[in-house]
Amino acid sequence: MKSTSIKKILILVTILALPGFLYNILKEEGKNRYKPLPVFGPKKVASTFHSVRGVQVPDTIYHTPADFKLINQAADTITLKDYDGRIQIISLFYTKGNTVSVQIANKAMKALETTYGKNKVVSFASLSIDPENDTPEVLKGYAEQIGAKAGKWNLLTGDSTSIYNLINKGLLVDAHKEKVGAEQKFVYSNMFVLLDYQHRIRGYYEATSDEDLSKLDDEIKVLIIEELRNNNDGR
Repeated sequence: MKSTSIKKILILVTILALPGFLYNILKEEGKNRYKPLPVFGPKKVASTFHSVRGVQVPDTIYHTPADFKLINQAADTITLKDYDGRIQIISLFYTKGNTVSVQIANKAMKALETTYGKNKVVSFASLSIDPENDTPEVLKGYAEQIGAKAGKWNLLTGDSTSIYNLINKGLLVDAHKEKVGAEQKFVYSNMFVLLDYQHRIRGYYEATSDEDLSKLDDEIKVLIIEELRNNNDGR
C-alpha cells in the first residue's frame, strides 16, 4: 500500500515537472538553432564586460561607420543616428549608371523593401557614388521611378568626401572614379551591405546573385532573432 502511494506521488511529480523540462529543452534548442553571423572589419578587446547567464564576458569593440550627414530624396538630412536600433541594408548606385546590373540591384532592393515594409526595425539606403550629379531633386524623380519611399528606403547624396569616406572607410567596399581614355568612369562594388542594430557590418552580398540575395533575406531574419536572444540574455 505504501509502495503504491509512493509510485503515485512519483508519477504526479513527473507529470507536473515535464512541461517545464520540455520548455527548457526547447528554449535551449531554439537558442542554438541559428549560428551567429560574423562581424566584419577590424576589432579589439575592450576593458569593459557584459554578463551572459551570470558569466562575465569581455566586450569587443567592432568596426562601425563613422557618423555622417547626408540628404535623401525628400531633401531630409539623414545621419547615422537615424538608424540606431535598426537593421540596415545598403547598396551603391548612380542615376546615370542605368545598366542592367543597376536595374537588377534596384529591383532586388525594392523586393526586400516590400517584404519588410511593415517591419519598423529594417531599413534600406542606397548611396549615390555620383553626388555631383545626383542632387536631391534628381533623386526625387529617380525614387519615383524605382519606388523608393523616403524614410524606409533612402536614396542618399552629399558632398563627395563624405560619401566616399562612408563607402570606402565605413562600409569597407570599393567605389572610385577612373579615367578610361578621355572619359571618367565610376567603378564600384555592386554589393549589398548588411548592418545590425549597432551599425556593425554583418554581411556582404552580390546584388545580381539570386543565391546571395536569398542568403541576405535569411540573414536579416537571423539578425532579428539574434537581437531577441541577446535581449533575453541581458545584453
